[in-house]
Amino acid sequence: MKIISYQDAIKEAIQEEMENDPTVFVIGGETKMFGSLDGIEDKFGKSRVITTPISEEATTGLVLGAAMTGLRPIQVHIRVDFMLLAVNQIINMISTAIYNSNGNLKVPLLIRAVVGRGWGQGYQHSKSLHGLFAQIPGLKVIMPTSPKDAKGMIKSAIRFDGPVICIENRWLYWQEGEVPEEDYTIDLNLPECVRKGEDLTIVASSWMNIEAKLASEILDNEHGIRAAIFDIKSTDLTNFNEIFNSVNETGKCIVADNDWLVSGLSGEIAFHIQKNCFRNLDLPIERIGFKQVPCPTVRVLEEVFYPNAFDIVRKSEEMLGLKSCSLESYELYSHETRFKGPF
Repeated sequence: MKIISYQDAIKEAIQEEMENDPTVFVIGGETKMFGSLDGIEDKFGKSRVITTPISEEATTGLVLGAAMTGLRPIQVHIRVDFMLLAVNQIINMISTAIYNSNGNLKVPLLIRAVVGRGWGQGYQHSKSLHGLFAQIPGLKVIMPTSPKDAKGMIKSAIRFDGPVICIENRWLYWQEGEVPEEDYTIDLNLPECVRKGEDLTIVASSWMNIEAKLASEILDNEHGIRAAIFDIKSTDLTNFNEIFNSVNETGKCIVADNDWLVSGLSGEIAFHIQKNCFRNLDLPIERIGFKQVPCPTVRVLEEVFYPNAFDIVRKSEEMLGLKSCSLESYELYSHETRFKGPF
């Protein structure tokens, strides 16, 4: 194993796949992506790392055509918000191609998009739209959290013969963790238990796994509570048996999603858990996510809008009937105070 950053893990995955497969290329209006593509253009040239004008729908139509004719494009969006300008291509064309062709047409396409927060990004640069794309048949949506998952899942996505949207939280780029030296891939559909526990089950997406880890440490230190953490990794909910087993054991569950709660993925996750664990639930499933307002631009309001480890701790204490502990000695993780894995 080696310790590398999330951005370097992505870069390694793309570089190795481009070295092994000449049909793989990168295209988009911003081909640096917070350092995750540094040096790729120098190595492979402008014919395989293509910087386009800012025209999301046109570029997405181009990569659809490229994928249909045997290439494996990696389209990059510096912000997921502006993928909305390509929704016609993604939802009406890309997601339906295999159905329209009676299974004869392959669309091996990876769309990378950044979400996140910081420096007052505000309404147009802060959405997390995995819940929207999760509703669309024919699309896979992945959200790797660790450097290991980022590299392994992006390799799998590039090799997959259908469209994959990879949602990357900006704060994850500077986090570090263990990554295997050898070539490997990671299943695009399997959640993972990243921390074992018998008192409470936390099911988290993307950056909320980092918050959940800190919350679990606080709960252990202050209350002796052991919380299990499951990283869903994708919006596929068909392989939740390990999560069901955990909830059946603990009887208590928090779903922490990096998104709004209303009509979001967290509600779908909670439904599947309660359907399969109803008889063993001690309490209703709780959900934690964005406040139901557009993201503010002021840092002090951002800190209220986005959920964090302290919110998970307080919700856990409420569920378990515990007295609120002091959190003054704990510091939240961010891109400034970097988390270093593994879990």
